[in-house]
Amino acid sequence: MSASPHSSRNSSRARSGASSRKPLAIGAGVVVAALLLGFASYTATRPDAGASPSRNAAADADTSAGPQTGVYPELEKLARRDAGDPLARGRADAPVVLIEYADFKCGYCGKFARDTEPELVKKYVEKGTLRIEWRNFPIFGEESEAVARAAWAAGQQGRFWEFHEAAYAEGAKEKGFGSGRLRELAKTAGVADLDRFEEDREGDAAEQAVRKDRDEAYGLGATSTPSFLVNGRPLAGAQPTETFAEVIEAAAKQAAAK
Repeated sequence: MSASPHSSRNSSRARSGASSRKPLAIGAGVVVAALLLGFASYTATRPDAGASPSRNAAADADTSAGPQTGVYPELEKLARRDAGDPLARGRADAPVVLIEYADFKCGYCGKFARDTEPELVKKYVEKGTLRIEWRNFPIFGEESEAVARAAWAAGQQGRFWEFHEAAYAEGAKEKGFGSGRLRELAKTAGVADLDRFEEDREGDAAEQAVRKDRDEAYGLGATSTPSFLVNGRPLAGAQPTETFAEVIEAAAKQAAAK
């Protein structure tokens, strides 16, 4: 699996969103995390990055260090741990929280969703060790924004993860995310009330929820998808499953030692 994230540099919507975003006021650790995420994104997308595409240098340096390295307590506070959050899975009190900032039009996000996330769910979420919290981070224009709102709307009827699976299915993004396609995905996901789904995805609440997630990502310095936080440790790109496992297990040990 390639670790290179998709960059938002070519998205006019991303540039306009970036110009109006507000930095997170949660401490100096955010500055360091922003530098790390920015460097990881650059390392993964620079022109001469082809030597070892499965992993990026910033993430390698971080995950090969000790359990405290690269962990910022301020960033742990971004875990919402809301038991009623339809865009999260796993116990609200799980010792480890993985926050994912992603775009449904991002190919590497799709690879993570299809190849890595199911393994993490089986190995860690189902056993109560890990909680996964999704953040919509649409950076590829109007369709990205539209499908982000649609995913949120599906979540209002308890079908976010089913919609997530349908939208990230092999070949799904190539079909586009126009209005009719979004309704089709909702139907595939088992959304019961499609009229309500349409109203919700076009409503102010969906717009505000997506904006909140995107502003949070930009405030961290994230410029590409997917980007992750694991108990306050930034990790950029669709890393191999082994890298996530290493970071999650280190975080679980650290949580148990507190």
